[in-house]
Amino acid sequence: MEFIIYILILLGTGVLVGFASGLLGVGGGFIMVPVQFFLLTSMGVDPNTAIRVAFATSLAVILPTAISGALGHWRHGAVLIWPAFLLGITGLTGGILGAIIASHSPANILSLIFGLLAFFSAFWMFRSRYYEIKENVNHSNFSYLFWGFIGGFTSGLLGVGGGIIMVPILTILLRFPIHKAIGTSTTFIIFASLGGVLSYVIIGMNVAYLPPYSLGYVNLVQFVALASVSIPLAGLGVKTAHNLPDKQLRYVFPALLIYIALKMIGVFGWLHLPI
Repeated sequence: MEFIIYILILLGTGVLVGFASGLLGVGGGFIMVPVQFFLLTSMGVDPNTAIRVAFATSLAVILPTAISGALGHWRHGAVLIWPAFLLGITGLTGGILGAIIASHSPANILSLIFGLLAFFSAFWMFRSRYYEIKENVNHSNFSYLFWGFIGGFTSGLLGVGGGIIMVPILTILLRFPIHKAIGTSTTFIIFASLGGVLSYVIIGMNVAYLPPYSLGYVNLVQFVALASVSIPLAGLGVKTAHNLPDKQLRYVFPALLIYIALKMIGVFGWLHLPI
């Protein structure tokens, strides 16, 4: 693959990632992981190494992108600080543990889990009743700590920010208004992705046959190309989110999750569809 094409694909992916992060309160790993995995394997990188590099680099990009998005949501009053902090504490721990497990798991199993989780989250959001709550919501500290760990573990295990599961949890189980769920989820992602990045860097330090310019499992070339456009685009996503009504955001998110699920499980490949 030509280097210029390689970089252009990464830059285009970064645009989508940044916009999706700000718009939907997700890290964007569901976009970055499949693209990076394809690029790396097409360059001859072993699939098991490629999936871990994709996860690690995805989380490295998600971290600064989430910071940019969280600041934007905070300015709009859409971040509940105390819930975000509690979610983040155990999200950091869960991210570390998830990354450790992913570093010793086969690529096909991780891809299947990724797809099934996305499909389940989409189905859950489509079928569930939403509550029109305009005031701040309050739950026990334990509930935030518990769900933070679940979201963080998912983040580290699958190279996503954790919003793929945190937004449904906040909107359906904890009954957050959708805009506050997205803003709080984006803040939680900062902690969850940090835990995963630290684990992937340390564990990958002595791994052989990594792509050139890698820091542990984090590939610096892909990181720079993706982050350089995803960070500024997160602000545009935030502005778009706050200009859309709740109902539209609720259906955009699960529709995107269904596509992710089918892509990662391999359904489009089985049907020979180039999407």
